[in-house]
Amino acid sequence: MARLLDVLRERLELTGTKEGCGEGECGACTVLLEGRPVLSCLVPLVQCAEREIQTVEGLADSVPSFFEQFVATGGVQCGACTPGIVVTAAALLVESPKPTRDEVQKALAGNLCRCTGYEGIIRALIEEAGR
Repeated sequence: MARLLDVLRERLELTGTKEGCGEGECGACTVLLEGRPVLSCLVPLVQCAEREIQTVEGLADSVPSFFEQFVATGGVQCGACTPGIVVTAAALLVESPKPTRDEVQKALAGNLCRCTGYEGIIRALIEEAGR
C-alpha cells in the first residue's frame, strides 16, 4: 500500500518532505492534511482522496519571514528536521497566533532535532509570532 510520503517524494517530486525514521517517531515527514499536522510516513494514500494536503513547499510563499527567523536564530543546521518543524510550526501559528513557550514546546514534541538543541527553533517561532 502506497504511503503519502512516497507519493509526495517519488511521484510528485515534492522532496521537501523528508523521510527520517519511516516509523512515525521523528516528525521529519510532517505535512498538513486538512490543515492538521500528520506524519506522512504513516498515512496510506487511500486516506487522502479529495483531501487538502500541504507540504513545506506549499508554505514557502505564505510564511517567508518564518523561514528567515529560523536562519537568523540558528534553528536550521543540517536541515533534515526543518521541513517537519516548519510545517508543525505553521499549523501552531494558525491555531495559536501568539503561542507561549510551553505551547511551542508541546507542539514541537513530535519533531526530533539532533543538531540545534531546540532553542533556536523555539526562539524563531516565538519571534515570528511577535511580528
